[in-house]
Amino acid sequence: MNTHCDASVAGDWIGTPVDELDTPALLLDRAASDRNLRKMADFFQGKKCQLRPHFKNHKCVTLARRQLAAGSAVGMTCAKLGEAEVLADGGITDVLIANQIIGPHKMKRLVEVARRIDLKVAVDDLVQAEPISRAAAAAGVTVGVLVEVDIGTGRCGAAPGEPVLKLAQAVASLEGLRFDGLQAYEGHAVYVNDRDERTSLVREAFEKALETRRLLERNGLEVRTISGGSSSTYQITGSIDGVTEVQAGSYATMDWRYAEMLPDFEVALSVLARVISKRPGAAVLDVGLKGAGSEFGTPRIKDHPTVEIPSFVSEEHCIVRNAPDWKIGQTVQLLPSHACTTCNLHRQMFVHEAGRVVDVWAIEGSGRLR
Repeated sequence: MNTHCDASVAGDWIGTPVDELDTPALLLDRAASDRNLRKMADFFQGKKCQLRPHFKNHKCVTLARRQLAAGSAVGMTCAKLGEAEVLADGGITDVLIANQIIGPHKMKRLVEVARRIDLKVAVDDLVQAEPISRAAAAAGVTVGVLVEVDIGTGRCGAAPGEPVLKLAQAVASLEGLRFDGLQAYEGHAVYVNDRDERTSLVREAFEKALETRRLLERNGLEVRTISGGSSSTYQITGSIDGVTEVQAGSYATMDWRYAEMLPDFEVALSVLARVISKRPGAAVLDVGLKGAGSEFGTPRIKDHPTVEIPSFVSEEHCIVRNAPDWKIGQTVQLLPSHACTTCNLHRQMFVHEAGRVVDVWAIEGSGRLR
């Protein structure tokens, strides 16, 4: 699983029953994923707010193309410059890096991507914007900029109101930069299970961004974009007048934690593992922290809701309690609690329908942390 996928390797697996794959293997149910893509695209059909899917969920260019082809999307979002490079290599022409890009080594790479595509980045301080301006001006390119406003997450972002206004005015004056608008992420509301509470938190948060937008416009700045949102808040954020883009990501694959908040979407992602050892009342699988994300809870066993994984702390093993009468060598599908970090651990995903592999997609963005 640690080698990048190529056409010859992919062809070797097509038609193989899923249970005969080497393990651990990352699986994607194509039909379930396609239904998720269609459902999300349909929601934004005809709305002023459009979809900008987040690449960090799956880091797979083929899946990104399928998200765009589903419709209602203005481009892709990503988290890292390395991901933007991968998307540009894959022919994606409109990309937002929803993150702050800093460091001298990144400036040359940034402007090289900007030569090829419509590239936008987020900033929350002039210290980030000025080096991008110098690099862009020297290269003769333009980089779009969204000033990030902190609407409650407490991670990145300038304070709403005057601090954002001052930064936006400075950005708009810098050579090589194009002030496009605001980024606002309601991350503190994303994992709130109660729908009413989540709705209240999201609307309260975005009012700060909307008030800031009005302040900027009173001072002569055009705010064409307000970008934010997530899969768990897409219906809320996507219905707020003034928000223009929703950066939903996990809907393409889903995991069991997100499924608790979005039961209308299907968990299409799983990790195929194999029973390698047994003892009374327990089985041991050949996957651990290096093969499945567990930030939001231990993985669950597909189709076996009563089976327990008491802890998930080993690098290469998973102990299952109350296991069915599995035999050594039998395969089992695990549902991770976090799809994004799971995909980052693999180099390819085995796409299946009706129990057989129909394609193998490279995960070109895996490990692209810079």
